[in-house]
This record gives sequence, C-alpha cells and structure tokens, in this order.
Amino acid sequence: MLSIYSMIRIGLIREGKVPADNRVALTPSQCKAIQKKFPQIQIKAESSPDRCFSDAEYRKSGIEVTKDISDCSILLGIKEVPIDHLIAHKTYLFFSHTKKKQPHNQKLLQTILQKNITLIDYECLEHEDGQRMIGFGFFAGIVGAHNGMMAYGIRTGAFQLGRVHQHKTFRKLMHTYFGLQIPNIKIVVTGSGRVAHGALEIMNLMQVREVEKEEFLERDFPYPVYVHLKGSDLYTNKETGTYNRQEFHEQPHLYKCNFMEYACCADVLMNGVYWDMSVPRLFEKEAIADPAFRLQVIADITDDTNGSIPINLGDNSIHDPVYGVDRITGLKMKPYLPSTIDIMAVGNLPNELPRDASRYFGEQLIKYVLPDMLEGGSRAIADATIVKEGRLTDSYNYLSDYAEGKL
Repeated sequence: MLSIYSMIRIGLIREGKVPADNRVALTPSQCKAIQKKFPQIQIKAESSPDRCFSDAEYRKSGIEVTKDISDCSILLGIKEVPIDHLIAHKTYLFFSHTKKKQPHNQKLLQTILQKNITLIDYECLEHEDGQRMIGFGFFAGIVGAHNGMMAYGIRTGAFQLGRVHQHKTFRKLMHTYFGLQIPNIKIVVTGSGRVAHGALEIMNLMQVREVEKEEFLERDFPYPVYVHLKGSDLYTNKETGTYNRQEFHEQPHLYKCNFMEYACCADVLMNGVYWDMSVPRLFEKEAIADPAFRLQVIADITDDTNGSIPINLGDNSIHDPVYGVDRITGLKMKPYLPSTIDIMAVGNLPNELPRDASRYFGEQLIKYVLPDMLEGGSRAIADATIVKEGRLTDSYNYLSDYAEGKL
C-alpha cells in the first residue's frame, strides 16, 4: 500500500464515458484543503471541458491542471473508464459496475486485469454494518423524487414543477416547493439507504405527510401522504412469515415480496431498494395489466433494468427522463398516455445537481477513505478492492467466469 513518508500523486481523471459525466470526486476547495493538511500529497486534475468545476477553478485553488496524469499512482474518477483510457499498473477508484457481472462492462474488467491495475470500487466500500460508505445516493434520491413528482404533475395537469438542473443548487431548488399545491395523492417510498433518505427529504420539503402502513392501506386522506417501506416492511420469509435482515441478505430466495397491496392503493412509487438477481422483484410485469394496479408513476431511482421494477425497460436521459410502458403490451411508449404507467429511469440523476453532489461525495471520500489509504489501507478498502495488481481478490473470485468471457 502507500507510505506516509513518500510523495503521493493523486490524479482526477477526465470522465470519458459518453455522455460525459460532469461530477468530480474532489472539488477544487477540497483538493486545496487536502494538500494543506497532507503535505506529502500532490493532486493533479486532468484537463476536462465537461466538469461542473472548470479547469480555471482548480488552477485558482492551486491545483495543477494537465493533459498528462501518467505520473500519478492513484487515479480518481466517477463513472466507468473507457478501456482505451486505462493506464497500466495504476490504482483506480471509480464506480465500475462490474460486481453484478454487468454484461456491458465485461471488457472493462478484462482490460483492468490485463493491465495489472488495482481497482477499488466505490460501490463496494462499506462500514462494518454493511451500509455503503460513500456514494451519490442522497442526491440521486433528491433528483429522482423531484422528477417523479414532476412526471405526476405533467400526467395529471395537477401542478407544475420545472427541471432540477435549471436551479443550479439544492438551496435554490428548495425555494420552488414553497406554496406548491399537491393534490391528495398517496406515495410509496421504498428503501433504507441514501437514495431513500434523499427521496424522503423531498417529501418533507413538499409537505407531504408521512402515515403508518396500516393507515396507508386502509384509507384515503384529504391531503397528500407517503409511507416509507424498508426491507422488513416489504419482504417476509415464505415459510415463517417473518423477516430476518441477515437471513434475507444471505438467502433472499427464501423470501417473497409483499408490495402488491401497496401498488393497488398508491399513485406514485419512489423506488430506492437495493436489488440483485436473487432478490424478489416488487411485482411481476404481468401485474400492471390488472385494473386494480393503481400506480401511475414510478420513479425507479436505483434504476436496475428489469430489476426490482420489472417494467424498467432501460435508461432515458437527463433531458428526457420519463417514458411510458403500455399496461397491456408492456412495450415502451411515449409517456402520459391513458394506457401507460410512466417510468422515470435515469442512470446519472445527480448530474442535475453536480456541484452539490460532488461536494457531498468528496466530503465522504476525505472522511472515510483517504486517511486509511494514507495509513496503508483498511479492511473496508481491502473488501472494496475487486482487482489487486491484475488479479481478482478472494472476495471477488466469483467474477472469474465473467472475467474469462464465459458469460
């Protein structure tokens, strides 16, 4: 690992994925503070026209901006790095989206192995209790919940909300909710992590009232309400009818999902649950044809194609975040039609508030990750290291067939 006595060069890479991501791992002021606190660290920023913080802002903070960061040993990015941009023998930190054997990133992992790279995946950094250590989830929840409510307003004509990115900052966005008149709709927020917390923040700012599960299921209200459903509210063991968090995470196939009763009495779903292929979906695709299925808008903030929301048919863009799914055919269509359920699914939601989101992310990186890296590593960093010097680590050996191209 790293020595606290040698000069450590950290490079902020230019995002190469198309469309370009405008978030950064560290803001100019954060870079300046790091170099002041840790004299053995030198930070360089690879020149980029797309960042939410300009090259000039980094230079103003005393950070070298260059086209060549090959002398940096640690390279920080956000999204997947194009394979022709990867530099051999470096340590990279970014969201690789490979731990679920995502087909579109198979070649990325193969190239990382071939180039003897060390990959530390932000998504895999966890506290001892299994909670994510670092991420953009809170701002994904903020933007996703706003967009979900915006879609409902457009669909029904009940109210109007502008786009998040028009307001530049979260503080300015909050002012748009003052005096907003929302009809007496019923909203479900699922999940217990940062995504759900961001969505709950929007519910509270919009003055949507929280109610208990039993009330939500049994009655209507003269004002807008939401219910917050965590794992224990959504899933039960098929045999015992109980929920055990450890058992659920280790053996999710033993569980069934109880979401359908909420789908039949709610208007909007803000989905923030974690999902992988062994976890039951919230509902099955065929359910949307049932006249009792009341949901009109689903903001799938965690955004897994054909995942916990089986009618997530893939991403739309920030500029066009909503599409319709026909209730009978299940086909993708234009939104806001009588025959559709409208889906908000965007893979880079925090890009609508990139400066706030980047600042939030950088604070976590500085607090939870950087000090441990300087001191030689930690269990959390080791557990998040998918590849070490060109070899899969023991925790990620299950990716061997994926890395060998057998999938």
